[in-house]
Amino acid sequence: MGQPVDSTEKTEARESVSASTQVADETLLKDAFSAWAEVYDLRQNPLLALEERYLLRLLPRIKGRDVLDVGCGTGRWLAQLSQLNLRTLHGMDFSQEMLSKAAARHIPNTQLSLAPCTELPIENASIDVLLASFVLSYVDDLSKVAQEFARVVRPQGNLVLTDMHPETAVSLHWERAFSTSEAKMSLPARHRSIEEIVKTFSTEGFIVRTIIEPSFGLPEKGIFAAHDKIDYFAEAEHLPAIYLLHLFKSPVSDTESPLRKKLLYRGQCAVGPHEKTSAALMTNERTVETINSRVSEAMARSGAIDLSGYLLFPGLLNAHDHLEFALFPKLGRGHYQNATQWAQNIQKNDADVIALHRRVPKRTRLWWGGIRNLLSGVTTVCHHNPIDPCLLERDFPVRAISHFGWEHSLAFAGDVKAAHDNTPESHPFIIHACEGIDEGSSAELRTLDELGVLDQRTVIVHGLALDEDGIVLLNTRGSSLIACPSSNQFLFGKAPSQQILNSVTRLALGSDSSLTATGDLLDEIRFAVETCRLTPQRLYSLVMDSPSSILHSENGGQIRPGSLADLIAVRDRNGDPAEVLCSLSANDIELVLLEGRVQLASEPIFEKLSQDDREGLEPLSIDGSVRWLRAPIDNLLREAEDVLGKSQVRLGGRLLCRP
Repeated sequence: MGQPVDSTEKTEARESVSASTQVADETLLKDAFSAWAEVYDLRQNPLLALEERYLLRLLPRIKGRDVLDVGCGTGRWLAQLSQLNLRTLHGMDFSQEMLSKAAARHIPNTQLSLAPCTELPIENASIDVLLASFVLSYVDDLSKVAQEFARVVRPQGNLVLTDMHPETAVSLHWERAFSTSEAKMSLPARHRSIEEIVKTFSTEGFIVRTIIEPSFGLPEKGIFAAHDKIDYFAEAEHLPAIYLLHLFKSPVSDTESPLRKKLLYRGQCAVGPHEKTSAALMTNERTVETINSRVSEAMARSGAIDLSGYLLFPGLLNAHDHLEFALFPKLGRGHYQNATQWAQNIQKNDADVIALHRRVPKRTRLWWGGIRNLLSGVTTVCHHNPIDPCLLERDFPVRAISHFGWEHSLAFAGDVKAAHDNTPESHPFIIHACEGIDEGSSAELRTLDELGVLDQRTVIVHGLALDEDGIVLLNTRGSSLIACPSSNQFLFGKAPSQQILNSVTRLALGSDSSLTATGDLLDEIRFAVETCRLTPQRLYSLVMDSPSSILHSENGGQIRPGSLADLIAVRDRNGDPAEVLCSLSANDIELVLLEGRVQLASEPIFEKLSQDDREGLEPLSIDGSVRWLRAPIDNLLREAEDVLGKSQVRLGGRLLCRP
């Protein structure tokens, strides 16, 4: 059914009654939708644009599942859902003309049916995810719709509902309207409250997973401006324009979860690079359980953390590091032609420094590598070395990816072909390649291809020597690139260009180790903005969902019900989440949760924590800034100081000491 093209037209702005056709009953409603079908896809709609920005990032996991789009209209959502590897996809609408438009799209693997939402031709308990986008305000009997949706959705299935925000629609006198060449048509809409909708569906066994109420942003402002209605944008800019509900069908036998829960409330939540909303998050011992913009003060019981003035992000994913070198200083004297030259040079000229730092127990060095990442908001890291058992222990400060195959590089490898072929099909294969500026570095990609190891599993690190032909080959093979620009600049006097990086289809960002990097992952992000001229939106993806996809990590860099409760909090400031992220340093990270457990807290946040959350946290001063960390700080400092000397322990160049 969808949303009228001229949805933000005010009642006061209506033309004379003779230019408007009022639709009152179901027959005339069908006639209106029939007329609307001809123009529905011809004009941008700010409400639909806003919905798409948020809903795509908050949909429950739907790969391999049975999905039904009720009120599918011309197939706006069907076209996007069909690309997500679903088991089945059904679209239903009560307008034949709307369905004809959807059919004309030739959306693959999609079944279309003509039916009202109160009489779905779907078997009982056969749907995993039911979407009803801008539908409920057109139905007469909400209880009957709730019963029908409950009939077709499986236990533990999901129901996603969106619509114009009822309170704003009433206060600003919004109407449902569209124009054809002949007339303007207005449709009646029922502005049911969110509370009424939730209560009605709860009687059918649905419980809330998400309630968010987004406002228009800059993308929608452009749509208003294009239609010479910027005054309407200004009027609505800070009011909720739509609502998005995600309801979960609880099994009949469902009981209260025994998992310990934590409420993060009063803060803002980053949903995407341009999307943030006021919402409280409830976490359990592993995942995000609910996202709710309507949490009352009564819900803020013991264990809740008041994040007034803070912005929550998903935890960052560092796609490349060598954790055991975190305490090392930068090593190298001048620009090199390739990484092999650098390695040989430091082994010769810095042998004493290397030997000294290697005397620090490896386990201790790995822990400091984890802490270096934790301090910069990283919750998942890819360590490009053999996986030490300590990285997989429950108390390690960050999550280390362990399911991958690897070789160091062509220059220092045993048998690259064997290492690649022995990597399971479901795991990435990672190798340093094209790390330099000479012809030998440039030739490495072709060598990998000739060996038959350049495929969809392959992830090359650095790739500085890649030219346009190399990028074409990389993309053709479906391989991925992890860039570490500041390391390249330090070693070779050159960073990858904006043009090259933006040409790579599958790209992620890594910090590399303290031996060559400018700092931590946040420093790397700022370097990529300033030197490589990457946009904040691009960089947001490079440390969130892109590395998760490339490295097959469970955490997708998103905050939604069911995602891992890997979260970071910073002081909120002006700008979209992507812009805020690109301005951050480690000093701005004030809270880090790993699977719902507090791993890091600034002193102001520490004061807000319950006694249970404080248990196990120890203070550490980093260049004078104190953070409480879930780590054996006293022991780690002592073991490093025993070798390096008191007041000589530095983490990525930053001085460490006890407060």
